[in-house]
Amino acid sequence: MLGEILQNFDDLVVIRKEVKKELEITKYLLKYRDRPVLFESVDGWKVAGNIWSTRERIAKFLNTDKSGLIHLIAGAMENPVPCKTVETAPFLENSTNDFSLLELPVPKYYPKDGGPYFTSAMVIAKDDNGFVNMSFHRMMVRDEKTAAIRLVPRHLYAMWKDRAEHGEELDVRIVVGNPIHLLLAGATSTAYGISELEIASKLSELAFGKPVEVIELGGIPVPVESEFVFEAKITPELVDEGPFVDITGTYDYVRKQPLVVFERMYHVDEPIFHALLPGGYEHFMLMGLPKEPQIYASVKRVVPKVHGVRLTEGGAMWLHAVVSITKQHDGDGKNAILAAFAGHPSLKHVVVVDEDIDIYDDRDVEWAVATRFQADRDLVIIPNARGSSLDPSAEKSLTAKWGIDATKPLDRKEEFERAKL
Repeated sequence: MLGEILQNFDDLVVIRKEVKKELEITKYLLKYRDRPVLFESVDGWKVAGNIWSTRERIAKFLNTDKSGLIHLIAGAMENPVPCKTVETAPFLENSTNDFSLLELPVPKYYPKDGGPYFTSAMVIAKDDNGFVNMSFHRMMVRDEKTAAIRLVPRHLYAMWKDRAEHGEELDVRIVVGNPIHLLLAGATSTAYGISELEIASKLSELAFGKPVEVIELGGIPVPVESEFVFEAKITPELVDEGPFVDITGTYDYVRKQPLVVFERMYHVDEPIFHALLPGGYEHFMLMGLPKEPQIYASVKRVVPKVHGVRLTEGGAMWLHAVVSITKQHDGDGKNAILAAFAGHPSLKHVVVVDEDIDIYDDRDVEWAVATRFQADRDLVIIPNARGSSLDPSAEKSLTAKWGIDATKPLDRKEEFERAKL
């Protein structure tokens, strides 16, 4: 559970005084951007944020290193396995339908937010064919029992739309406070029919040697490692959702989105609510890390030796990437650029470097650009391409993409040799 996980972090910041859930939580999470923070009392509840705000912390928990994360996540995405169904779970210890969302420690993070927001919540739903979907969705609290849920046109949206067109509600389970293998799986983009829960189960097998355990809650599987669980229904009714600060740190606009009705709450003894800071490093990691294997796989189709991919924090781990390759032919760098854009269509800027460059060191990457790149021959510009709706500079999701080939020319490699002792 989260309490045990947090106690193993030697850089944990503990805030013992009472902290307000409106805006004050944000101040601490911004102050300690890359350190996990535990709030002992937010309206009488424990809250934690920045839990998974660095690659190193995530990798250590999953028994790998930061360069191994991409292969671990890829292995799970490519080889999902069933979860293990068990009969009980710690969150069943506390169950009630007499609760108010307004009394929970759901933060309002920024002044212009439309209201308090669930940001770390994942929604689990099952379709009529037995397919189980688990995905992240922000939810703006409206009153004691309802929230507006942001549904982009992906799997949960399709499941909801199928019910809504017949005037029916979609039965879901909402989970808050899960370990990183579940969170990373919930953030993946897969084909319809591949369950994110089974990706999490494989990730757990690879990292810990055991599958994810779930319990059937009204016919829907729920991870036993959840701090909070809610039985809820997504209704056909549409209400205002937003504004909300998204991954780039800018405000997303108000939309009509489905209304969620919360019906029952479960939680573990002394639960910890996970407050995921919008536009913070933890947000970057959860959105960006599952995209890196997709870029890696796409580049590897055109360049056999790919050493690593990193979506950079400066690009919100969504818009900018660095790719490390070993060139075998002139032109491999440019092919890698085009393949990276194909692997992650939201990508806006990519730098391709040789294997001797540390892609996790921004200065090393900049050095490669400074010494191995010439704008008149090594720059790739793609105008009017589909980009990210999260990029405020894009117009109707159309953007100009550009790539830098900062690799050494094969016929002059010796001229670019770095001095070593």
